Amino acid sequence: MSDVFDKIIDGEIPSYKVYEDDDVLAFLDLTQATPGHTLVVPKKHVANIYEYDDELAARVLGILPKIARAIKASDDKIIGLNIINNNGEAAGQSVFHSHFHLVPRYIDDEFDIPVVDNSEKMTDTIYQERAKKIAAQFEKD
Repeated sequence: MSDVFDKIIDGEIPSYKVYEDDDVLAFLDLTQATPGHTLVVPKKHVANIYEYDDELAARVLGILPKIARAIKASDDKIIGLNIINNNGEAAGQSVFHSHFHLVPRYIDDEFDIPVVDNSEKMTDTIYQERAKKIAAQFEKD
């Protein structure tokens, strides 16, 4: 079953392409959260970041800085850029084909990403335990 991004990749749905190579397609997001809001998708269908193998990750993630620089260079009013990747419905993913949002930032653009600060609930012990659990996963490789 193909999704909207597969259809864009296959040319069944038109898009405003900004970059394309053998592995990656980048095109303007129709929502345009800010001018230049671009989606970067792997041509190989993977639902989320957890499904990438090392080779695909290197190819897709490796091109992000090049696309980000092109977006920044396209408009001298751009003062920053958010790179957003949602994985799973609970994280806000609505199209289950991995994709990265590159959202240019402008003075007074009114784009806001809520970030919750839970540091007051944390202790040194909690930080250490959490870091240890994550680090231990690399020992399994």
